[in-house]
Amino acid sequence: MNPVIGKCPICQEELTVTRLHCRSCDTALEGQFALSKLYQLTPEQLQFVELFVRCEGKINRMEQELRMSYPAVRARLSEVINALGYAVGEPETKPVSAETRREILAELSAGHLSVEEAMQLLRGNR
Repeated sequence: MNPVIGKCPICQEELTVTRLHCRSCDTALEGQFALSKLYQLTPEQLQFVELFVRCEGKINRMEQELRMSYPAVRARLSEVINALGYAVGEPETKPVSAETRREILAELSAGHLSVEEAMQLLRGNR
């Protein structure tokens, strides 16, 4: 069975479900059914959410599982929050220590952060 997708592979617009079927009793329902906001996430973002739940929302456990720094995990979480249509709280602007700067640059080099995410973190936005 194929997984349900939430965006059109042609134009990237939101898909709607128009038919539901029960394999057990062969009942079918037709109409317009909305997908959960979770279907708007990319497969990678959905994997992140599943791991977040498995880690009980504990960022330190996420760091260990993903082998990523706190700033990298936080950036991914912010990306998922935005993708679900929610606003991330006002970013904290704090000076970035030399050690944190090295971690961010290492995460960027390893491909764990996008350039935009790294720039935001280097500016002190968490």
